Parts: sequence; structure tokens; C-alpha cells
Amino acid sequence: MIRDNKELMAEVGRVAEVAGYLWTKGWAERNGGNISVNVTHLMSEDEKALPALAAPIALPAEMAALKGHVFFVTGTGKRMRYVAQAPFENGSLIRISADGMSYEIIAEKPIPPTSELPSHLSMHNYLRSNGRDSRIVLHTHPTDLIGLTHGPKFLDSEYLTRTLWAMIPECRIIVPKGIGIVRYEIPGTMDLARATIKQLEKHDVVFWEKHGILAVGEDLIECFDAIDTLSKSAQIYFSARMAGFEPEGMTDAQLDGLVDAFNL
Repeated sequence: MIRDNKELMAEVGRVAEVAGYLWTKGWAERNGGNISVNVTHLMSEDEKALPALAAPIALPAEMAALKGHVFFVTGTGKRMRYVAQAPFENGSLIRISADGMSYEIIAEKPIPPTSELPSHLSMHNYLRSNGRDSRIVLHTHPTDLIGLTHGPKFLDSEYLTRTLWAMIPECRIIVPKGIGIVRYEIPGTMDLARATIKQLEKHDVVFWEKHGILAVGEDLIECFDAIDTLSKSAQIYFSARMAGFEPEGMTDAQLDGLVDAFNL
């Protein structure tokens, strides 16, 4: 039944596509990174009611805004290079229970979802509760962006945002809300999730100190593109520094001109 749903399969195909980009970019060492996509709107009532493949798993808190919703989620311990080749061998469809307190796997195989699922669902729950149709949570490990977070001055959101915006006009256009910063927390914990949610009040992209980057949005390709553009800005910055000078960057006037030109 699932394989006959062309819209759903196209969305899973986009997950596979982006997983391949993350691997070829060098952003997904071993099983690094994870993706979750709310696919509820792409499924029929019969598909959403598919029988569970395993016992329900309790969630650490009620996901009130996600009751009955279905997500495609990459699997725990799974490599992005394999997600790209066979998404249903390395990910699964999960359904949130009617009371929002647990989830169960409904297709295609009982692949346990990413260990960071509670964090992902907490973010989805927050965004949906606040009227934001951000169906995507994408987390990955870009080498250059993580490198910046090892420098204390780049742990200031305004300084980091201004630096990366100033490297190339597209960065100001594609990441208009700037960048949130979360100081180091143990990966996969609810402390990390709560700190990230705080940053999502103002931003769609959040850096995790010495760990990685997370983007939320309505479209998975757009989330990838935001991170890719930030990575390009970081590469320009590092290229100038390696050439022996501090990059001048765009002026405030030049950056402000983009706001009017592109209705930012």
C-alpha cells in the first residue's frame, strides 16, 4: 500500500536524495546526523491506520500537537550513505499515539528510529503548537561550521550571523533569520532539545557547539540549502584567513540593501 502512494514515495525519495548529499559533502561520518519529516498530509486514513510492527515506545513527554501524526525518520545507527541507497532499509514510518504519549512503527520494517527522536519530536511539537508548518528537522555535521563553534567569539549569535552573512549575498537572503547558538549539551538529551527550542523562537537554523547544526522548515531541500549556503560562507571566511588576512566582508549598507531588494 505504502509503495503505491506516489506523493509519499516522492517525499521519502527526497530524504534519500538529501542523505546522499550529506554523505558526499563529508557531513555524515559513520551514523552521524538524522532526518525527520512529518508526512501525515501525504497519507490516506487507511495508510495512517496501518498496524504496528512492534510494541509502542513511550515518549518522555506528551506531544499534544502531534497526536496521530506520522513521520518518516532515519534509523538509529544507520549511515546516511545507506539511507541514500535504501531509505526503507534504514528508516521507518512512525505514528504518534492518540494521546501523544508514545509512538509505534507502522512501515515498512521495524527499524528503530534515531536515538534523537524525542528531541526531534519535541521540536516538531513546539513548531506546530506555534502555528509554524515546519515539517522538517534536519541535523548534520558540517566540518567547517562545527570548526567555527570551537572559537569563543563565534558562540555569540549576532557575531556569528553577521560574519557569515557578510561573506556572500546569498547567505543573507537564504538564512534571513540568522543563526541561533546552543552551548554544548550531551547529544540526544532533552536538555539539548529544550535549549534548541528556545533558539527556534527566533531562528530556523541552530548551531550546536562542537557538535553540528540543525535546520527546520517546510521543505527538506530548502533546509539542506540553508546549511549548504552557511557552509559556503564559512569556506570563504576560512579561505581568506588561510591566505593571511581577515576578510573584509560586506558592509552594513550592502547587507541592508538586500533586505529591501529581496523583501527580507
